[in-house]
Amino acid sequence: MARAPAKALQDAYEAVFTALAHPARRLILMTLNFEGGEMKAGAIAAQFKHAWPTTTRHLQVLEDAGLIRHERQGRERLYRIDKKRMELARDWLAWFFKNPV
Repeated sequence: MARAPAKALQDAYEAVFTALAHPARRLILMTLNFEGGEMKAGAIAAQFKHAWPTTTRHLQVLEDAGLIRHERQGRERLYRIDKKRMELARDWLAWFFKNPV
């Protein structure tokens, strides 16, 4: 039974680091962070020169990884950083500093 939680954690790490691998997605997260942790979809899209479908795809990858979530406000979506999920990346990287070679 211990393998299921380990597999779930491994899958979570894979999703988070795959999402963080693309520079546009990292920039979306940084932009959200510097704007107080939440922004409307249109404001996020306005930060980029690429087409709206490209922005939507990046937002979906970040949401699938659990790094952001959205809430509908009328016809708009408000995206927020999920800091709890971001802790996965922080904790994984911290492991290297806790366990020196």
